[in-house]
Amino acid sequence: LYHQPSRFQDILVFQSTHHGKVLVLDGVIQCTERDEFSYQEMIAHIPLFAHPNPKKVLVIGGGDGGVLREIARHPGVEEIVICELDEDVIRVSKEYLPFMARGFDDPRVKVHIRDGAQFMKENQSSFDVIITDSSDPVGPASVLFETPFYRAMYGSLREGGIVCTQGECMWLHVDLIRPLVRAVKGFFETVEYAYCTIPSYPSGQIGFIVA
Repeated sequence: LYHQPSRFQDILVFQSTHHGKVLVLDGVIQCTERDEFSYQEMIAHIPLFAHPNPKKVLVIGGGDGGVLREIARHPGVEEIVICELDEDVIRVSKEYLPFMARGFDDPRVKVHIRDGAQFMKENQSSFDVIITDSSDPVGPASVLFETPFYRAMYGSLREGGIVCTQGECMWLHVDLIRPLVRAVKGFFETVEYAYCTIPSYPSGQIGFIVA
């Protein structure tokens, strides 16, 4: 359906035989029409239900709009801010993946096409919940799995705020998850690993680091 390089990565959308439309970035499946809800619901609703009264939410990445769609289900949220580095992901998702991109239609959503870490440095103590919907730790997403990024999230949270980030697969990436959780515990009081099952991801599982 679509295959072009953006400024940052290769973007592919194709129609599959059994999983509906599929979004692929740099050769790695990001989401399929059949099972994307499993990931989107968990990464959004875990932190939003864990927080007693989330009013202002920041999404880093998430240009397909799926996380926005789930956040918009919470009527108490007053403002939803998204920082997506690659505006082509948003454009392509709106055209080919409307079942997720309808998240952008909510009037509470404010879109910033820029680097999320820099945005957080400029917006200290601003958000109740920060959700990082990233691809795997290669290419432009690699910095999202490093300790300075988590420190930037911590600084951008209001008191009592919660972060939830894509946490990779516990069957394949323990060597990445374990040191990251250990490092993040240096400034977050509580750090936990949650997960969901999702057939189109490696080993049928993906995790979330919640702090």
